Amino acid sequence: MWLATQVSSFGWLMQSVAISWLMATISTSDLMVALVQASSTLPAFILSVFAGAIADNFSRRRVMFAGRCLMAVASAVLTGFVALGLVDPWTILGFSFLIGCGAAFNDPAWQASVGDIVDRRDVPAAVTLISVGFNTVRSVGPALGGIVVASFGPLTAFALTTLSYLSPLCAIWRCKWNVRSSPLPRESMATAIHDGVRFTAMSSEIKAATARGTLFGLTSISILALLPLVARDQLGGGPIVYGILMAGFGAGAFLAGICNSYFRRMMSQERLITLASIACAACCLSLALTPSLAVAAIALALGGAGWVITWTGLGVSVQLASPRWVVGRTLSIYYALTYGGIAAGSWLWGTVAENYSPTLSLEGSAGALLLVAATGFLLPIRQWKEQEQDPLVFKAPEVAVDLTSRSGPIVVKIEYSIPGRNVEAFLDQMRERRRVQSRVGARHWTLQRDLQDPSLWTETFRTPTWMDYLRLNHRLTAADKDLDQRLLELHAGELPPRTNISIERPTGPTRRRDHSTPFFSRR
Repeated sequence: MWLATQVSSFGWLMQSVAISWLMATISTSDLMVALVQASSTLPAFILSVFAGAIADNFSRRRVMFAGRCLMAVASAVLTGFVALGLVDPWTILGFSFLIGCGAAFNDPAWQASVGDIVDRRDVPAAVTLISVGFNTVRSVGPALGGIVVASFGPLTAFALTTLSYLSPLCAIWRCKWNVRSSPLPRESMATAIHDGVRFTAMSSEIKAATARGTLFGLTSISILALLPLVARDQLGGGPIVYGILMAGFGAGAFLAGICNSYFRRMMSQERLITLASIACAACCLSLALTPSLAVAAIALALGGAGWVITWTGLGVSVQLASPRWVVGRTLSIYYALTYGGIAAGSWLWGTVAENYSPTLSLEGSAGALLLVAATGFLLPIRQWKEQEQDPLVFKAPEVAVDLTSRSGPIVVKIEYSIPGRNVEAFLDQMRERRRVQSRVGARHWTLQRDLQDPSLWTETFRTPTWMDYLRLNHRLTAADKDLDQRLLELHAGELPPRTNISIERPTGPTRRRDHSTPFFSRR
């Protein structure tokens, strides 16, 4: 899979050079040139959340295969249009958008599959390897793409790209990996998306990584979006010069990926991402001021290093903060917002370049990147925790009546006996308990203290249905269960905390006939 992805990435980079240069030659609008980047990243903003829910509910291999098929078909049709001479700026943007749609479905499933293919402790290395592989290809792909475009024309580049997209299709068809299946039925799309958004909203690690990624994408994309204009106008070159500049960017990214583990041992992840943002700011400023190809290539190597360090660090943070049941959705939300930032940044800096100048646009981007570097004070990236996030095996409690999956609402009450000396520690643990229970599906979580027996505390929460209650317990991980042990140590008495499970039943003079039987269970 990794090797096939490199072949596909090689073709995609070649196609990016061909599309960008073709747009620069048939359109006089700087905004249309910058929108090439937006058209390929906007689909991820629109479709990623939906694609992530699909990846968590269906076979990730099949989702990847479908996304790759769309990329191959769109690329083949674009090649046909170029061969027939039927291209204009909007046609180019339209097919670029379609190829981006295929990538939007493929990427969350592929990234989520990393944790299925390798052990959790190897996820940071695997994510870095994927980034290193891509940026190794980036160091030669654009340069070769520029040579192909200059020597044989865009048609040849598009045809080779279409062939490269067949490689991952063959690999997905041949390769199989084990995925732990859930014993519960699939969720509806609306419920799956809602649960993914809720989990993301309640995870401080994922929220910080997503916010930082969105801001970084918004500000740093000017490097790639305006690079064709730098090559054409500022350096007075052609597609080969553009390819050399892209090769400089890729070489810096490759070297940074190779040294990434060494950098992580030297400094914290937060410090590393801050320095990477500053490096990208220096790259933007250098591109805005230099007329030298060599200086521009060196500056782009610095920018490429900052680019790969930032995206690798943020991506791994989201991976390690996400349990397997929701990782496709959290990654898709992360990619949706970060790609949305990239698309918005492409439009923003392209508009500034068209109305004022590319130099002013790059200088403004450099200043904005310095502000993004300072956001670490408000949204710090924590050190990676390689804790176990696989769900534990859960055995449903025995109940005294027949239930269907839609029976509910279900009310759960857990009673604790907490002596006075443990109250403060207990409240600290219950704050974490509320976050853990709520992000896996608990509703209306409350904590009550008995007025007649102050040592008696009751944790209460609800789920809409019996199936939601089962899903909640199937989603709890070993890390979440450690909290149960800490609470048990604070609990007084020979017996463990008592859990009561009941179903709500409406009462009143007028109500519809209901066959659901109220019940009460203890365990």
